[in-house]
Amino acid sequence: MLLHLQRITVPFEYPVYLTNGVFSPRNGDLASAVASKEPRRRHRVLPVIDGGVAAAWPSLAEDIARYVDAHADRLALAAEPIVVPGGEAVKNDAAATEALQARLDALGMDRQSFVMIVGGGAVLDMAGYAAATVHRGVRVVRIPTTVLAQADSGVGVKNGVNAFGKKNLLGTFAPPFAVIIDPRFLETLPLRDKVAGMAEAVKVALIRDARLFSWLSEHAPALASGSVGPLAELVRRSAEIHLQHIASAGDPFELGSARPLDFGHWAAHKLESLTKHRLRHGEAVAIGIALDTLYAELAGLCSESTSAAVLSTLEALGFALWDDALALTRPGDERGERLCVLDGLDEFREHLGGELTVTLLEDVGRAREVHAMEERHIVAAIARLRERAGRRGALVAAGVAGAAGAARS
Repeated sequence: MLLHLQRITVPFEYPVYLTNGVFSPRNGDLASAVASKEPRRRHRVLPVIDGGVAAAWPSLAEDIARYVDAHADRLALAAEPIVVPGGEAVKNDAAATEALQARLDALGMDRQSFVMIVGGGAVLDMAGYAAATVHRGVRVVRIPTTVLAQADSGVGVKNGVNAFGKKNLLGTFAPPFAVIIDPRFLETLPLRDKVAGMAEAVKVALIRDARLFSWLSEHAPALASGSVGPLAELVRRSAEIHLQHIASAGDPFELGSARPLDFGHWAAHKLESLTKHRLRHGEAVAIGIALDTLYAELAGLCSESTSAAVLSTLEALGFALWDDALALTRPGDERGERLCVLDGLDEFREHLGGELTVTLLEDVGRAREVHAMEERHIVAAIARLRERAGRRGALVAAGVAGAAGAARS
């Protein structure tokens, strides 16, 4: 017998700032963001800093302290900044999450206090998860510092850590209090990380915005060189599309099984674990996009010209579309060995709640959802990626040999 049907509507909103010099005392964006709901209070803030960012910006802790002093009417440091390791390793280390939770408790951080996370996507994920699970949610201000985090994950509503060998097995949906994007942090990124972060922009362009994809193709040489100006434009346009999707797609907390923003991710997540995270997330996503695009061509969903445009643009941006982890096998059934990456489909189905839903391209800017994938087409797509990598390797080798011969003559 139904006793009562309870219905609760909780609106969420959070500002996303695009600024330069976030910790310059003359820049009021951070102070305004923190004090937006209670402008007359002095708010306690605990900075959590990615170790890679701390190394690249040695004065960062001092800059934060000077900023807080300049805005002492609205801000107060709860403690000295906590520096945590950057990269996927911090999401694999349960002790890192527990240590941060313990520190939040020891400092008496409450639901009106702020954890200010300055770092890449992995640190945003781990520290955001820790904050979300203390007092059922300490407020979080995200200051993403990588291309990937600024363009994608840093503006979303998810956080999490890896556990039991699975990507993001533990986590929560917890919208941030505010997000502040400062392109200056991109200046010190290694080129590899600049390139890796662009995969998520390619992803969202392919499924949502053909004009952005054309822009990415046109500006690929400048982007591949790591020029900060074009990267900042990529971040802005990608973040806007991600925010529009989260707000308008009708499922911000992913209660259903359709997740178009996970285009290319079923293979990417598996490749990350197979390589023990030797592959950056974005590098794995680029391979996953290429694999699913070739699959769509083989399955008759998209044209050969569409798949050619996708793969050539990814390569022009600096991505390698082959990794030997794609060829790893394990014992299978009576048909023989099975590619390990195929296990990613089963893990993706579990992550979605039991029903497989994979986003595939019909054309640039237009996608569709499918609920089954044929293994033979996946295997064929992987074979084509391997062949393509072999041809490109031969061309590079021939070019090097030719240049060497010309130099000798």
